Amino acid sequence: MGKIAFVFSGQGAQCPGMGRELYETYPTARRVFDALDGIRPGTSEQCFSGTEEELKETKNTQPCLFAVELAAAETLREAGLCGDMAAGFSLGEIAALTYAGAVSLEQGFRLVCRRGELMQRDAEARETAMAAVLKLPNEKVEELCAGFREVYPVNYNCPGQVSVSGAKEEMADFMAAVKTAGGRALPIKVKGGFHSPFMRAAAEDFGRFLEGQELREPALPLYSNRTGGVYGGDMARLLSEQICSPVRWETIVRAMAAEGADTFVELGPGKTLCGLVNKTLENVRAFAVSDRAGTEAVLAEVRS
Repeated sequence: MGKIAFVFSGQGAQCPGMGRELYETYPTARRVFDALDGIRPGTSEQCFSGTEEELKETKNTQPCLFAVELAAAETLREAGLCGDMAAGFSLGEIAALTYAGAVSLEQGFRLVCRRGELMQRDAEARETAMAAVLKLPNEKVEELCAGFREVYPVNYNCPGQVSVSGAKEEMADFMAAVKTAGGRALPIKVKGGFHSPFMRAAAEDFGRFLEGQELREPALPLYSNRTGGVYGGDMARLLSEQICSPVRWETIVRAMAAEGADTFVELGPGKTLCGLVNKTLENVRAFAVSDRAGTEAVLAEVRS
């Protein structure tokens, strides 16, 4: 067997009830949730009982997803399954950073809470939206975006799928242009035009927040959304610029495979990243872990 890549879910994966089964089944997961509740009271309850609309608020989404992702990852670590390398999609990069030991659990949680607050603030400053564009080459999506004043290609997810952020008043016309070009555009359930110039102020303020943080060398290869490669140099700069820059997810997945990863484990609700991996690579395995069934399935499969 090759190497195992741990990948941490991004915003849009959230769902009501997420993490409850982990909490009720595994003591390690319970300890993670309890520790984070001590920093941000009510986080567990928000994961388990929050409405879809409540969880869609960025200031809630990011800490709640972080909690579920680290609970899942630490449950696997306790069971003897660890990632050989790690990456996270957008906010998932903070979870990956924490898993890789660059920051403590508590420090990573404070980072993601602040990040969520800043991004919500910028999202509320303008009416913006995101959509996933399917069935068109990256170059065509970039060409279509260039025809609008404030629509930007932001997440390079996998072959034939690029997400865009744009001013809300332009999105209907953009989606119509995508259809005319032979593609398909699907709205993404987030409240903001993330990874675009709309988030520049949040990126700058997060950079200032990071100035007071100690970021240690990761204990395993950790991949950057900003560059698509392994972290190196100024970690704080990469983390802050990530907020207003495109996510190079397809590049990251291919780079992990080039380093020997043939098993990808998605930590967090849903199977979005598993789908992107399978659309990018052949002859790899992808597992999603956010509940008891997913946890037991990956442990059984990898151990066999």
